[in-house]
Amino acid sequence: MSIYVGNLSYEVTKEDLTSVFAEYGSIQRVQLPTDRETGRPRGFAFVEMSAEAEETAAIEALDGAEWMGRTLKVNKAKPRENSGGGNRSFSGGNRSGGGGSFARSY
Repeated sequence: MSIYVGNLSYEVTKEDLTSVFAEYGSIQRVQLPTDRETGRPRGFAFVEMSAEAEETAAIEALDGAEWMGRTLKVNKAKPRENSGGGNRSFSGGNRSGGGGSFARSY
């Protein structure tokens, strides 16, 4: 299981998150996704702890808490949904092979 931590300050680091969540148990992993173009954090993270009871305690204590000037959203992470496919077509046809990229015009 993993914990979703949302509404984070863009200044937060993995070390900051580790120190806060360590108060509730042993941390296995912290993921802090960053924007591909700017390299800055995207405002959310995922934290994995050793035991479900530790994760539950962290969620109960930290959801709605104010930290670094923001009100945290902390809950069980939901499984990632497949965002590809469907009936949408961006190029007027079907793409095959997956992982394609779209040209951007500015």
